[in-house]
Amino acid sequence: MHDVIILGGGPAGVAAGIYAKRYNMNMVLITESIGGLINETHEIDNYPGFPMISGAELAMKFEEHLRKLEVPIEYSEVESVEKQGEKFIVKTANGKTFESISIIIALGSRKKRLGVEGEKKLKGRGVSYCATCDAAFFKDKVVGVVGGNDSAAEAAMLLSKHASKVYVIYRREKIRAKPSLTEQIYSNPKIEVIHNTNVARLIGESKLEKAVLNNGTELSLDGLFVEIGQEPSTQAVEKLGLELDPAGYIKTDERMRTNIEGAFAAGDIRTTPLRQVVTAAADGAIAATSAFIHVQVMKRKQQAKE
Repeated sequence: MHDVIILGGGPAGVAAGIYAKRYNMNMVLITESIGGLINETHEIDNYPGFPMISGAELAMKFEEHLRKLEVPIEYSEVESVEKQGEKFIVKTANGKTFESISIIIALGSRKKRLGVEGEKKLKGRGVSYCATCDAAFFKDKVVGVVGGNDSAAEAAMLLSKHASKVYVIYRREKIRAKPSLTEQIYSNPKIEVIHNTNVARLIGESKLEKAVLNNGTELSLDGLFVEIGQEPSTQAVEKLGLELDPAGYIKTDERMRTNIEGAFAAGDIRTTPLRQVVTAAADGAIAATSAFIHVQVMKRKQQAKE
């Protein structure tokens, strides 16, 4: 029986793992990979101590830190989480089962899909959700980016270093990235912004060939990068009965406590006004502290019964 199981290896899960280890808790961190979505981030310039670092590099440093502390890591997808009495049962995709007194849910979020005809068929065949991962494959090609937020602008700027032409397709009158990025987008000769437009469907057999826009325009594209935001990765914890906000994020208090006793949530998966590496890490530290206090209370109760 573990004191705590940490679900997720992004900044929140990593920080929770570090703090749980400092509290000498019997723990395991379950994740498919360390870093989460930061592995898909080209450059990070707002994390203290690192004026500029790639997401992949920061993820490597996270993993090095965990290994130095000898934090137990189970590399697998979290399949399901249930609460039976006062203990949590966590099952993973590799067939293992773990039990604990408390859990920290730090599963983060995932990229939203367009939900249009042809998208699923052409995923990995021109349709991508990670410019950092795939930009180099589109050297001297024509590509599109769907979205107008910071991640869309960052993707477009990265792609402009490889592709011959980059279309930014956005549903509003002006992209809403931070001012410095917005200026770079509109001044880049390789980038053309198509406003007030959505992608209606995608065409291609073995690979992406065209994107049909809702105004009837057909764009010939070699690649399309979808950057329309994120949604919480709560599928594995649906059975717990967690209280969610209208957007599907887990509600917590300032101590990262959910409505389920012993279950804490941290990082991008919870309701928060800001989703950044630094805020996720802070959440993880708080969640581990709260889990430690909860575990001590539960152990005292058990001792009193005995």
